[in-house]
Amino acid sequence: MKKTKLDIIFENDDLVVINKPSGMLSIPDRFNHELPNAYHLLKEDYNNIFVVHRIDKETSGVLCFAKNAETHKKLNTDFEEGNIEKEYLALCYSKPEIETGMIDVPIAHSGKLDGKMVVHPRGKESITKYKVLESWQKFSLLMVKPLTGRTHQIRVHLAYIHCPIVGERVYHEFVPLTISMLKPYARIDPEMEERPLMNRVALHASKLSLELNGVEINVEAAFPKDMNASLNQIRKCLKHYSVQLG
Repeated sequence: MKKTKLDIIFENDDLVVINKPSGMLSIPDRFNHELPNAYHLLKEDYNNIFVVHRIDKETSGVLCFAKNAETHKKLNTDFEEGNIEKEYLALCYSKPEIETGMIDVPIAHSGKLDGKMVVHPRGKESITKYKVLESWQKFSLLMVKPLTGRTHQIRVHLAYIHCPIVGERVYHEFVPLTISMLKPYARIDPEMEERPLMNRVALHASKLSLELNGVEINVEAAFPKDMNASLNQIRKCLKHYSVQLG
């Protein structure tokens, strides 16, 4: 079996950062350790590798691992204290009422075994900043910065303000992004099932900024092909409604 090659976008003596593809787990699955995951793949090439943080399976982008226990401890503390800046790009249905804002609502586990999170007054403090980068008739591209690190935080918060991420299945009724949605009069073979342009949650961890040993490190992960292709189709089909906000 051909080994999966990871896209390493930054590396030094203390850490390694990859551009994780969508569909790959960050760490081993609790029930099936054989499922491909970034930790095991890196473990094959490095004697020591430590998990610093994680991103969802469907989310693509920046994922950082430490090479030694000292760095692991330092970065874990920095993540917990909010000293590491994370930036995401999210392609969403609808558009926030306020173009630049902050979502500050607590999040808790649903109490069920489905791993779902919910907005709850007795949940943990959860804060997400966002900015609309572009908007169209039915969609928007948001730059999102989570100031806390709750499970599914961005997905829960954006659904909460009625801007669910394209491809969302857990926190919103699934609505596939298709050509016929963008072009209602497109000629689609009625006997064939139309393939979605995006077959996963359209969320990408684009940037990570941290300080290590007195050096500031800024890492950026290239925009994934599926999100880029979907965004280009939206721009092409809905260009008359596009607003560049800068």
